[in-house]
Amino acid sequence: MQTKENDLVMIALFAALVAVLGLLPAIPMPWGIPVTAQSLGVMLAGAVLGAKRGGLSMLLFIGLVALGLPLLAGGRGGLGVFVSPTAGFVVGFPVAAFVTGVVMQNLRIDAMVASGIASLIGGIVVLYVMGIGGFWMLTDKGLMASITIMATYIPGDLVKVVLTAIVVGALVKARPQSLLSRQ
Repeated sequence: MQTKENDLVMIALFAALVAVLGLLPAIPMPWGIPVTAQSLGVMLAGAVLGAKRGGLSMLLFIGLVALGLPLLAGGRGGLGVFVSPTAGFVVGFPVAAFVTGVVMQNLRIDAMVASGIASLIGGIVVLYVMGIGGFWMLTDKGLMASITIMATYIPGDLVKVVLTAIVVGALVKARPQSLLSRQ
């Protein structure tokens, strides 16, 4: 049985994981949205923690970013992030983790396969809808141009889906009780 104190620790741990993934060098792109590893942390938060805890971990993360902590890739933080081309993705982190968790909690198939499907839906489909929406609203690009630009990120994010499934599969083998999305 998971206690509230353990929940808080796990929420903070996954917020910290996303911050650490932001330390990996980002690959700058000409349209202002770098390629980062942080969406991997979003996928893992939902797949491992479940909807509520995963979403809360990402709310904590973006709250810290809003306070000015330089936790996003490239050392970005502060309120300016929420009016930049990346705003839709940043705001989408909690939603994507929540949806990933909902799918993970409801797919009663092998955890490794379920986490891949959940990450694809939450970490790519949902996150991209929000990311494209934010990019479209905050730049001079049209909707189709925004979609086309964001499509360039899909191959890398598919790798993150596979990595999430591998990590969840290993976690289930090593410590099945730590997969909170299945409790």
